[in-house]
Amino acid sequence: MVFFFSLLIDGALSGAIYALIALAFVLVYKASRMINFAIGEWVMWGAALVAAGVHAIGLGLGTALGFACAGMTALAFGFTWLVLRRMRASPAIASIMITLALGAVMRGVGAIIFAGVPGKVTMPIPADPIMIDGVPIATDKLVAAMVAALCIAIVTAFYQCSRTGLALRAVAEDRQTAMSVGIDVDHHLLIVWVIAGVISVAAGVLWTFVSGGGFGVALVGLKVFPIVIIGGLDSILGAIVGAMIIGVSESLGAGYLDPRLGGGFGNIASYLLLIAILVVRPAGLLGRPRIERV
Repeated sequence: MVFFFSLLIDGALSGAIYALIALAFVLVYKASRMINFAIGEWVMWGAALVAAGVHAIGLGLGTALGFACAGMTALAFGFTWLVLRRMRASPAIASIMITLALGAVMRGVGAIIFAGVPGKVTMPIPADPIMIDGVPIATDKLVAAMVAALCIAIVTAFYQCSRTGLALRAVAEDRQTAMSVGIDVDHHLLIVWVIAGVISVAAGVLWTFVSGGGFGVALVGLKVFPIVIIGGLDSILGAIVGAMIIGVSESLGAGYLDPRLGGGFGNIASYLLLIAILVVRPAGLLGRPRIERV
């Protein structure tokens, strides 16, 4: 039982970081109906900007976080005003291709800009695990999960309780109606992408802190797609639930099935769950099916 609870807790802690990344994905989708296939690269850039601030410029961690948030805000501003504003009536395939292209550009440019910059971001946290009834809990993952949960709570409260959040929900519900009552859709789409950029900074730092840095951070985006589809593309709560399911499934699969079936089963557990959910409930666990009158 100790082994089981150890895997369960470890998976839940990983799921908290997954949930933070999935939150950035869902917010963008809810507001713009755009699937951001470059979410992994956004997280990579967020982490890389913090690492560059710490190692290359010599900033403290707090100042480096501010520097990275400013950089991701500039990226969000440039992308929305130079690209998204010109794609209002474009077909869905165009938005898919533009985010794929954005991810490729960010990987290529990042390899040049951040060449030689150590990707690891360290924090003054003890390395020894915490023992609770004989169950070891990794201190770094526990702290990262707590910070991720705090970030999720702040963003969710902003989205649900503020006037800007109300406007964003109106844009997500019906863009034309939102425009008719005076909501500046372009301005609020910019806000959504800025929020996604800031979340990417936090998620990137937490991910590199517990798993290591480098350009492989971009691969975490591949874990987000099954999470948001399982939970529901337009559901914030669904993203959190899906992230926890995937985190625990990966951990239990790696602990129990990898030794018997060979390494790597934990990595495909999320996609097996994705197939099962799509068969049973295509809209996801908490997603709303789109009903259109024909």
